[in-house]
Amino acid sequence: MNEFRNPARPMPQSADMAMDAGLRAFMLGVYNKLALGLVVAGALAYVTGNVPAVGQYLFAVGPDGRVGLTMLGMIVQFSPLVMLFGSMFFMKNPTAGGVNLLYWAVVSTIGAGMGVLFLIYTGGSIASTFFITAAAFGALSLFGYTTKKDLSGLGTFLIMGVIGLVIAMVVNMFLGNGMLALIISVIGVLIFSALIAYDTQRLKMTYYALGGDQAAMAVATGFGALSLFINFVNLFQFLLSLMGSRE
Repeated sequence: MNEFRNPARPMPQSADMAMDAGLRAFMLGVYNKLALGLVVAGALAYVTGNVPAVGQYLFAVGPDGRVGLTMLGMIVQFSPLVMLFGSMFFMKNPTAGGVNLLYWAVVSTIGAGMGVLFLIYTGGSIASTFFITAAAFGALSLFGYTTKKDLSGLGTFLIMGVIGLVIAMVVNMFLGNGMLALIISVIGVLIFSALIAYDTQRLKMTYYALGGDQAAMAVATGFGALSLFINFVNLFQFLLSLMGSRE
């Protein structure tokens, strides 16, 4: 899902990396929206995963203990992808309001769908993995913000990696190969870790490219928060698959 990028304006070849007040305000706006999105998603996941009266509409636990999805659950799980790909075609001239609507719709559906994790993993391992992910995210984003190294060359490689990862995950849904699942999780951690640093630097460069255009920066804030939210969630899920203790 992370091939979704802010198309506002072309990126400059170079930019002044001075940390001025405008840049700090712009990045703070992105991180505040991201943080609020994580809170909303976490609350929805907790409700759908721990309140049977709600979760029964999305998840089904078989006699053998396996967790499956209801029809509504499948719609919730796949709707973020549909919305993201659909927005590429229908949001040619995005507005701040439209991007905000997309952001909160994606956050809500991803959050509701993540309730299944509470049926698979222990609450303790979910909490500990979340804090590990938050710490890793902070370090990686700080690296992307402060590094003088140009990370733009990673973009195409990372997008191809995400596409390959999705294909491998779909294939393994039918194969059910444990070793392949482990390899996918390790590669997923590496790809989304790199994407966090890459997207952070890209956001910083975008700020300079917009040249103080407030309307465009409002759009960029929404797209930036969306990209980082998706990176965070995917990193969390791949780390949980590697480190989580199952119920």
